[in-house]
Formats: sequence, structure tokens, C-alpha cells
Amino acid sequence: MDALEAMRSYIGKEFDRSPSPFMRWLRPVVVSVEKGSLEFKYVIRKEWLNPMDRLHGGVTAAIVDDVLGATMFSLDEPFHYTTINNTIDYFSVAQENDEITAKTKIIKKGRQFIHAECEIWGRNGTRLIARGTSNLFKTQIKK
Repeated sequence: MDALEAMRSYIGKEFDRSPSPFMRWLRPVVVSVEKGSLEFKYVIRKEWLNPMDRLHGGVTAAIVDDVLGATMFSLDEPFHYTTINNTIDYFSVAQENDEITAKTKIIKKGRQFIHAECEIWGRNGTRLIARGTSNLFKTQIKK
């Protein structure tokens, strides 16, 4: 089973077999999986909040980075990719127990670099919480 098929087997379930310990801590539920595009749901936990009881911007950025990393696995390529930058724009807030959805897509894929985007939505997909873009570099480290 390739990485794409393995991820698809988790649709509707928590992705508890991720190779990323951080992703396992985040406990996303897989909504959809396509080559170069993922959709994961998260329920905001108390430890993700800032002192104003809103989703911490650092956690939001970490979700963007982590789910974009998973998107690289969906490409089922022989080499790992590493993030070389992240740009996050914050638009709205979310609170404990809110459900948020992270949706990714590849904007441009070259031989060495990939430019990708992740949007995080709240309120059943009606409120944009944040949008992040990343550039990722293909390493020489084989999977």
C-alpha cells in the first residue's frame, strides 16, 4: 500500500498512525485525501489556547506546517521534503471545543521546490481562521 492509499484508509478516522509524533498529538481526523491535497479536521483543546482563551497563533502555524508536510507524503515521492519558509496570515479566532478544518493544495511543483498553501476554516467552513503558504525543498533523504 502506498502512502496515498494508507492515508485514504483513515478517512473519517483519527490519523493515529502518522509518522509525525507531533501530528499524533494534534489528533486530526482525515476528511479527504487526494494527491497533493488533504483535508483534516481538528477539535481545539485547552492546551492549544493563548491567555485570551483563543486558538494560539503558534499552534495554528504548527498545524499549517504539519499538514503541509503530510501533503508531501500524499505525492508518494521517494524523497522527503523540508519546509524552508512559512508565511501565515491570521483572519479570525477560534475557541476551545471549536472544530476547525485544514485544507491544503499544491500551488506549484518544480523539480526541487514545491509551493503549497493551507487554509484553516472554522464555523463549518464559513469563517477563514488563517491561510499559510510554504515553500518546501526536496531533500536527498529517501523515505
